[in-house]
Amino acid sequence: MSVKRSDVAVAVAFAVFALFEEFTIRMPGGWWPYALAGFTLLILFRRRIPVLAMVANALAATQVFYVEATIADERTVNFRLWQVVSMMIISYTVGRERPSDKRGIAAVAFTFAMYFGFNPGDPMADIFFPIAPYLLGLGVAAQARRSAESARVLADLRGQQAHDAVMEERVRIARELHDMVAHSVTVMVIQAGVVRRRMEAGLDVDHDLLRSIESGGRDAVGELRRTLGLLRGEESGEESGVTVLPPAGMDRLDELIAQVREAGLTVTVRREGTPAPLLPAVDLSAYRIVQEALTNVLKHAGPVRVTVGIAYRGDGVHLSVVNDGPVAAAPAGGGQGLIGMRERAALFGGELTAGPCPGGGFAITARLPR
Repeated sequence: MSVKRSDVAVAVAFAVFALFEEFTIRMPGGWWPYALAGFTLLILFRRRIPVLAMVANALAATQVFYVEATIADERTVNFRLWQVVSMMIISYTVGRERPSDKRGIAAVAFTFAMYFGFNPGDPMADIFFPIAPYLLGLGVAAQARRSAESARVLADLRGQQAHDAVMEERVRIARELHDMVAHSVTVMVIQAGVVRRRMEAGLDVDHDLLRSIESGGRDAVGELRRTLGLLRGEESGEESGVTVLPPAGMDRLDELIAQVREAGLTVTVRREGTPAPLLPAVDLSAYRIVQEALTNVLKHAGPVRVTVGIAYRGDGVHLSVVNDGPVAAAPAGGGQGLIGMRERAALFGGELTAGPCPGGGFAITARLPR
């Protein structure tokens, strides 16, 4: 353990105080410079050897230092105040640095016994000066332990909060990228399959279909660039040569319906109530839920009829995506798409249900509070 600057400051202050006392009162005894030097060193290194320093201060109460003298025509004993100050400093250090050391308790008790044995006329001083600083040191040590424990718990809590925030952000990014990329790629794969089958059959290729694939690819890249730009903290995800779409929301639902219709779905949209403004995050989640539900229909049911319902009610916006395909079971484990949709709904205190319809097909219903 290295000597701290504070230890040096305390030792220097003690030495200055002792010298001031010696040159002011001029008590007899030529031994004091040597004792003062020794006590100053004990104070300087008191953190390393607190118990040994306490024993040395206890021995300072022996008769060697109690020499009768006449000072200002008054009979007194040759006991310096700086000796008491040294003992108090060391006693505090024993309690602060060795709070559970039995040797420290024994050293303090020995110091009290020495002072009481050579100065029985003032028992309260014999008790107070060795023991009070020791108890103060114990209190400071206990408070330091509590503060350290609180700091450790707070650090652990902050670390856990940081970890949870990172994990939550990763889940959010994964959910957003899955919903965005899975839909666009699924539509392009289905449309590319139609082009391939027409070419294999020797039929003319529908140029509108190729343009739709090209447009879907550009939209996917634009969405991806926009999302990555937002993750980097940029105001927009614009890059040269790439059209960046505006943030997804229910106002772009017609574009989404047009894409899945081009991929082969027959979609009917039913709206109910007066459209009400939604918080941006809720608006995005509502759009992504419908998008993922339609993507699942394309992947698992093929070109079937789908009814998309949007109802604005007092308790929020109600969504439904129901297809009339063959009897289907929910994917084992829920599937990443269903998990993402449930997470989006639960994030705002809403709910989402998904399951096969009695007469065939599959239904997804959700409610998002405004």
